[in-house]
Amino acid sequence: MTVAQRNLDLGVIGNCQIALLLDEDATVVWGCLPRLDGDPVFHALLDSDHAEEAGGLYAVDLQGKVTSTQQYLRNTAILETVLADAAGNRLRVVDFCPRFRLRGRIYRPATMVRLIEPLSGRPVVRLRVRPRFDYGARAPQVEPGSHHVAWRGSDAAFRITTNASLNAILQETPFVLDGPVALILGPDQRVEEPPLALAHTYLEETRDYWDEYVRSLAIPFEWQDAVIRAAISLKLCTYEDTGAVVAALTTSVPESPTSGRNWDYRYCWLRDAWFVIHALNRLGQTRTMEGYLRFIDRISVCDGQAVGPLYSVTGEREIPERVVSSLRGYRGMGPVRVGNRAWLQRQNDVYGAIVLASAHSFFDERLTNLGDEVQFAQLERMGERALAVHDTPDAGPWEFRGFEQVHTFSAAMCWAGVDRLARIAQRLGLDERARYWLEASARLRTHVLEHAWNPGIGAYSASYAGEHLDATALLLPELGLVQATDPRFASTLAAIETGLKSGDWLYRYRHGDDFGRPETAFTICAFWYVNALALAGRTDEARDHFERLLASRTRLGLLSEDVDPATGEWWGNFPQTYSLVGIINSAIRLSRPWEDVV
Repeated sequence: MTVAQRNLDLGVIGNCQIALLLDEDATVVWGCLPRLDGDPVFHALLDSDHAEEAGGLYAVDLQGKVTSTQQYLRNTAILETVLADAAGNRLRVVDFCPRFRLRGRIYRPATMVRLIEPLSGRPVVRLRVRPRFDYGARAPQVEPGSHHVAWRGSDAAFRITTNASLNAILQETPFVLDGPVALILGPDQRVEEPPLALAHTYLEETRDYWDEYVRSLAIPFEWQDAVIRAAISLKLCTYEDTGAVVAALTTSVPESPTSGRNWDYRYCWLRDAWFVIHALNRLGQTRTMEGYLRFIDRISVCDGQAVGPLYSVTGEREIPERVVSSLRGYRGMGPVRVGNRAWLQRQNDVYGAIVLASAHSFFDERLTNLGDEVQFAQLERMGERALAVHDTPDAGPWEFRGFEQVHTFSAAMCWAGVDRLARIAQRLGLDERARYWLEASARLRTHVLEHAWNPGIGAYSASYAGEHLDATALLLPELGLVQATDPRFASTLAAIETGLKSGDWLYRYRHGDDFGRPETAFTICAFWYVNALALAGRTDEARDHFERLLASRTRLGLLSEDVDPATGEWWGNFPQTYSLVGIINSAIRLSRPWEDVV
């Protein structure tokens, strides 16, 4: 018997405290507790196929299942799965993490709610709850109560409170689903309310929250469903307690088969987070931005001048990397890494990323706390660092581990930070500081454009005096460094089309690195290309290309980090915030305005 391999066609549920990934049969294959970068007590995504003995999962098995259909309840992060057997017996599984306003605050416990309801006939189901602790290394201690089962590890514990038979959970005994069943997975604490009633209350309140969230979005007229799903999914990648934004919800899904490019993305990269909050702010989501601004304010104040490229969701700078042998890896393709050694790297673009993100607080009148001269003085320290390092080697935006260069993107981001400081100073009426930063901006811009241009390849190269192309050059007009109609950028765009484009997708670069030559395209680069086409006046091409990219999304409208241009198969950590940002930014740029339609 052939056992099916796992893939990345997954649904995501969460509440900005925890998040879980579910396959098309509503099996939880990834879920970290009690926070986004916690222990993956459900880890089948990185350790098993669909074999009967698979562990690290939380499944609802319909006996004799022949079909499954899955969708999000409209405009929510509530996932509905309908399973059916050959005899016409059908059931519905509704999964979500509670999130709603309670007593003036957002209630977001480290809790998942599962409702299982018969739809027709007499479906026979089996529940499999098979967590493990310490990245799969330790079996839990299982302790049943009167209406719950608890799973305990050495450092953590959780329980499921339910109206289902506890024996059905403990022994995985099949039973006839003759009425609704609620399973509330959460902290190992007593639940006073009847599980079914509590689950329905949570469901209605959570649905109301997401309805209100979507109504608050300033979405473009076209591609609304895609933008809404991207905005909800980006929200699920935020850790609200601190305001951090993680790059993805998983670790160690390889960028390409057996490549060894397996990284832990459950942390907050300042570069990635700037892209995310900038996109959400364009949709009117100021609360997410305000939370992130508090996060980077703490970093910039507490971390001194040498800011790191990434931080834990609670703001720790040191994120030691280790390999865990207890998990085999995605489709058996290890290693599985926890932590990320990139925290030790120099990535000079971070100073620009901090200023670009913080600039919103000086210009957006919707914000509760507007930027002032004190905050500006703090940002000036970031600007001085940008001036000091803009032409020094670093690991670059792709975090090369084996070499450093003066990367064009890093230098351009340093310029962007300096440029925005000049604008902020003008906004605050600080004439002397405005002149200082305007002069520095002009000097830096001239330096970057002179040293990044390579007439031999007819393009702005990946690094100063470099011979290679890099997709980040597509962002130079977005940052404001060059005009998209500038002949040199037009030449760069043409060179990238020839050298990096493969079908509808783009490689971030094609030269060798620490692991050889990249084998998959980097998803966000295709959206950068779409935007560059639009800025260059090739709007019809951009729209057609964007439509094809949207058609390539997963069945639930999500995107991963990487894609095989030949097969369309998704690779890399999932869901990737970078990629979802691409949907929002391209839709906003290309959509017809509301005024032209209604």
